[in-house]
Amino acid sequence: MIVALLNQKGGVGKTTLALHLAGEWASRDQRVMLIDADPQGSALDWSQARAREGLPRRFAVIGLARDTLHREAPELARGADHVVIDGPPRVAGLMRSALLAADLVLIPVQPSPFDGWASAEMLALLREARLFRPSLVARFVLNRCGARTIIARETAKALAEHDPPVLASAIGQRVGFADAAQSGRLISELDGQRAGTREIAALCAEVGRLAP
Repeated sequence: MIVALLNQKGGVGKTTLALHLAGEWASRDQRVMLIDADPQGSALDWSQARAREGLPRRFAVIGLARDTLHREAPELARGADHVVIDGPPRVAGLMRSALLAADLVLIPVQPSPFDGWASAEMLALLREARLFRPSLVARFVLNRCGARTIIARETAKALAEHDPPVLASAIGQRVGFADAAQSGRLISELDGQRAGTREIAALCAEVGRLAP
């Protein structure tokens, strides 16, 4: 399965979710490759930080920030159980290519009405991609949610009536994700981060059930 994390708005946590989905699948003895399609190269930076720390490689990370992604990703997927694409913000050509490559698109959004508006361009690109890929599955995923906040509940309710709908699994706003990123780690590798680890496991399980 090829899963792309996409949103034209930056700062919604695409890279964090991409790395943690890849890491969770890898922990289940799945062959996983992460494609860093963001010219900023944040996932590649994470991989290099992990190597500097002398930590074992959990999954392959390659840079492929070009609009031929839809032709190259399926070939790369032949040697993997899962390919995760960390998509770019506001690069329409790359975004279209990632959409055409994917079996499933996850659109991370923060619990804010402004993020809903910021996703409008993303949804237009998704509709365009479905003209060529009618079977393309897409879901919103709530990320960086404050604990038990009214706005998170209201955002989830609004997105439940959307097309695409929102996943039941949501990821909290946790310092552990930032701490992990700085040292090339995953939140499951940090002490005292059981809640974040459980959230990622639940997200991974729900995404797995959407596999074509």
